[in-house]
Amino acid sequence: MPKKTESVAPLVTEKIHKLLASIGLGSRRQIEGWIASGRVVVNGEPAHVGQRVTSADRVEVDGKSVALRLDVAPEIIIINKASGVVCSRRDEEGRATVFDDLPKLRQGRWISIGRLDMQTTGLLLLTNDGDLAHKMMHPSTGLDREYAVRVNGELENEELAKLRAGVEVEGEKLRFSDIRYFNGSGNNHWYHVVLTEGKNREVRRLFESVGYTVSRLKRVRYGPVILPSWLRNRQWAFLQPDDMAVLYKLLKLSYKSPKQGRMPRRGRLAKGSCLLPYPEL
Repeated sequence: MPKKTESVAPLVTEKIHKLLASIGLGSRRQIEGWIASGRVVVNGEPAHVGQRVTSADRVEVDGKSVALRLDVAPEIIIINKASGVVCSRRDEEGRATVFDDLPKLRQGRWISIGRLDMQTTGLLLLTNDGDLAHKMMHPSTGLDREYAVRVNGELENEELAKLRAGVEVEGEKLRFSDIRYFNGSGNNHWYHVVLTEGKNREVRRLFESVGYTVSRLKRVRYGPVILPSWLRNRQWAFLQPDDMAVLYKLLKLSYKSPKQGRMPRRGRLAKGSCLLPYPEL
């Protein structure tokens, strides 16, 4: 009688540019460029675009070894960014950055999903999943951003209508998809505004175009993700896995849930859901 042989599961393969993007080394397009220019090496040979690799392969980027783990679960951190903190990974002037206090990753690096200028506060998202970051930031995805804005006066109805319709500023057509009065008195009045792209200084430039100066600017929502009231200035928390699953489904991306015993990490899991109901994209 022939001996039974144990079946060995084949190693999982993944396209190299997708895998390197998923662990936060860059976008897929960036990494394809690195491959084409010879910066990526697999098992001692230059990689080629579309090449598939496994966790057993030896991969180097710019001469540095990259540990491949195809079972790494994605993570998202929400931060309540403070004024005066920059979104760069390193700052030549020595100013505080949003990366200073983040936890270390088992693999890859944290990627900022969009940016806020130094004086703008509020919601900032970071992830170790390059595909997710790219999808959330790309204009074609259609995720809007909401800001709370304090300006030096109360706008007239005609000015509100103008900002909704759009104005040309320095050769660019800018507009709010929505703008609503919140509260205020004297010279300080608060509005909530919504943008679909978030171009450089767009909120400030729009208000300046109708004669108002922004004195406070705070992002309170990015797509379905809101800034929770319990998250204090410069604090951060991990999104809950249930929120992650909902967000990935909305973006039509596959979600790899964390293994048993791998969450919550370091007791910094969000206290509750940070998502609002959101229309299908």
